[in-house]
Amino acid sequence: MDYSVKLSKEFTLRQDYAKNIINLIDDGNTIPFIARYRKEQTGSCDDQVLREFADRLKYLRNLDKRKEEIASSITEQGKMTDEIMVALASCETLTEAEDVYRPFKQKRKTRASVAIEKGLLPLAEFILEQDTSIDINKKAQEFINVDKGVDSIESAIAGASDVIAEKVSDDAEMRKVLRKKIFDQGLLTCKLLENENAKTYDMYAEYNEKIEKIPSHRILAINRGEKEECLKVSVAIETDAFVDVILSSYLKNDGECAKIVKNACADAFSRLIFPSLEREVRSELTEKASEQAIKMFEVNLRPLLLQPPLKGKTILGLDPAYRTGCKIAVIDSEGNVLDTAVVFPTPPQNRIEEASKTLLALIKKHNVSIISIGNGTASKESEIFVANMIKESGLALSYAVVNEAGASVYSASKLGAEEFPDFEPAQRSAVSIARRLQDPLAELIKIDVKSIGVGQYQHDMPEARLEEVLGGVVEDCVNSVGVDLNTASQSLLSYVAGLNKGIAKEIIKYRAEKPFSTREELLKVKKLGEKAFLQCAGFLRIVGGSVLDNTGVHPESYSAVQKLLEFVGYTLDDVANGKIGDIKQKIEQKSYEKTAEFCGVGVPTLIDIVAELLKPGRDIRDSLPKPILRSDLMDLNDLKEGMEINGTVRNVIDFGVFVDIGVHQDGLVHISQISDGYIKHPSDVLKVGDLVKVKVLGVDPVKKKISLTMKTSELPNGIAVANQKTDRERKQGKLDANKKRQEKKQLSNDELKEILLKKFGR
Repeated sequence: MDYSVKLSKEFTLRQDYAKNIINLIDDGNTIPFIARYRKEQTGSCDDQVLREFADRLKYLRNLDKRKEEIASSITEQGKMTDEIMVALASCETLTEAEDVYRPFKQKRKTRASVAIEKGLLPLAEFILEQDTSIDINKKAQEFINVDKGVDSIESAIAGASDVIAEKVSDDAEMRKVLRKKIFDQGLLTCKLLENENAKTYDMYAEYNEKIEKIPSHRILAINRGEKEECLKVSVAIETDAFVDVILSSYLKNDGECAKIVKNACADAFSRLIFPSLEREVRSELTEKASEQAIKMFEVNLRPLLLQPPLKGKTILGLDPAYRTGCKIAVIDSEGNVLDTAVVFPTPPQNRIEEASKTLLALIKKHNVSIISIGNGTASKESEIFVANMIKESGLALSYAVVNEAGASVYSASKLGAEEFPDFEPAQRSAVSIARRLQDPLAELIKIDVKSIGVGQYQHDMPEARLEEVLGGVVEDCVNSVGVDLNTASQSLLSYVAGLNKGIAKEIIKYRAEKPFSTREELLKVKKLGEKAFLQCAGFLRIVGGSVLDNTGVHPESYSAVQKLLEFVGYTLDDVANGKIGDIKQKIEQKSYEKTAEFCGVGVPTLIDIVAELLKPGRDIRDSLPKPILRSDLMDLNDLKEGMEINGTVRNVIDFGVFVDIGVHQDGLVHISQISDGYIKHPSDVLKVGDLVKVKVLGVDPVKKKISLTMKTSELPNGIAVANQKTDRERKQGKLDANKKRQEKKQLSNDELKEILLKKFGR
């Protein structure tokens, strides 16, 4: 297979771009490096497209490898024909390839194999011909052999029918047609079983839905119910209609042989084909649903990791608890622990006054400006305590409730013990809770991403695939932000393109003796060779050194920067002092094409260089909306129907979004309440971290459920998304961006340069 041809069509890419991407991947380049520093070779594909491309390339290569194995096996059996070779070559999926191989697989003993051993294969072939000129009973008489267990005409015909049934079952093209028909017309049905946990699945008590329409989250819910033995799940079809499809290919007339073939086809479908296809269809549904769930996890994780940090703040982290007390940790603006304590403002102790004195003393001593509260056990009581303390103290304090999912995992981990060997696990959790507010990315990457808790059914996902995808998200986020080479943790460094835990450890050893003053010094680090340097250098920053070493400009382009500055009449000192504000205008006067040619780079790289020179040391997260900080608290009972509240999107799932509105429980905005118009999926218009305005539709204090709406018709001021465009504008913007990206991939170099020039150059 020519992968570049196929992938260029699938991804709407020019073939030379597809070929370049394949070569870059095969040469061992990382996705972040390719996306950032090889734009001219890829048509400016972003990291998400490149990862999808790499996944698809891997699948196609595995498919080809499997085809070769199948061809080799069939050839070794001496059964390869031109027809089989063509059928195998035309297979587009692994399932189709396995269908072709099915007749040639070594099977366990079957009714058909027993019949063949009895010498009934010729009789089966005769019956399939459906010759009306010869009496079938006379023909069957020839195959009676008592020694072989064929003692009658009936037993001979029955054995031949088993051979026919297996032959029909192994028909690859027929299986493909029937499989598609099940997807198009079949129903997934459920019945509730007697089980102590069955009430959880009441909605599926008498459930059926067309397979082609069932949403992914429902498939996963049904699978879980089946696994917990609460549901009996099956695929329902019109059996006669499926048998008719088989008969249309195998039935030739209405003679006696044809009647035997008809019965054999019905037997083949009910006994062999349908049970197998039902398993395959269920498996494919699960696989697609899992991929969708993993995709949602990916969609949620990216903005969660890229939440803007609260820089320059001293933060008090509070890990709530009841009996053992709330653990306190104060961290400075660099994340270093300044102080720790334990207070007991929650039941059963309720030592509120004592806890207030302790916290206020710490706040004044270290000039704390923000309190970060974990949202776990005793969070509500802790939040009430903090809100009252702030109100009574009169201090300029605010607080935020942060998602502490995975904090306990980190606190008990080897990494947590290495960072804070003298701390109890709960104290480590308090530090993590404070740091999650201060720099979410740096802290969350220390935790197994499956434990972060933004998604659905993550514990039901294929673990290897989930880790692969989420690891890619973390890698993309870390590299898009950049990492301070002299202060980053080993965990953070290990996600930099080209590095791993071993090299990260060596970097920390090296800088412990002498901080890095230039990127070139990385080449002195043990285990870090030229290839790793090429991949990682552009993503590592050195604060206080050369101005270029504190940007995303790759060292391989430093000479191009010198040429650029010479071309437009600036120096590196001008860059460091922020005196190049009109550099875009100067380049435009000379033209981006001529400037890029003079510098020896492409236009996309030139545009990236200019953006970095204009804002050395920039953090892409600084432009994003900051988290909502509160100084007072609402109770669930304070919520009234019709109340309008600002909130933050905490989780995006298939059927809606959960929004933090300053109450202990997040409220649900069902997909039907997100937009006035139709949307296919909540992620089309919202992402984790979005600040939104919602209206309360209903509150169930018993079940602790809050129903919200974002429909503009329900909000008198007509504003649903507080900090962004309206949902319609955002969705349309996303569609336009995707359309432009697809168009851009098909443009010539000159056309691409012109578009980039218009977008970034003016």
